[in-house]
Amino acid sequence: MGVISQLVKGGAQGVAGAVVDVAETFRPNATRQMELEHQAFDAALAQHAKEIATIRDGWFDRAVNGMNRLPRPLLALGTLGLFVYAMCDPLGFSARMAGLDLVPEPLWWLLGAIVSFYFGARELHYRRDRPRRTRVRRAKPSSNAALQAWRSERGG
Repeated sequence: MGVISQLVKGGAQGVAGAVVDVAETFRPNATRQMELEHQAFDAALAQHAKEIATIRDGWFDRAVNGMNRLPRPLLALGTLGLFVYAMCDPLGFSARMAGLDLVPEPLWWLLGAIVSFYFGARELHYRRDRPRRTRVRRAKPSSNAALQAWRSERGG
């Protein structure tokens, strides 16, 4: 009896393995594909971690970091400077504003897109990095009569 069961068990496993092999020629194994995708994702994360693990502190990196911090203060101070310039030299200010009026509209759209993408990317970066708050919602009292009766029986 033990020999027959071994033959049946081995034969069933062999047939099952053959069916799986044939099926995988027509449709890839989804579990194996997910495992491979996960391995690729882990490899990409490991590579990214290696790239940002070393802190570069050369003169070029410090200069680029400094330049990355300039646009916002320059835009704010430049706008205030325009008000001061308008008060100090109204004729010169109006001449330059008339020159800005001659700039074609597509160029204004391009400038708006560049500024929007710059500040939008910064905002997105900071929104991704901050911790998320989770809310705990309390369940509303149920109007289910059977549930209320069950709760009253339990003393709750």
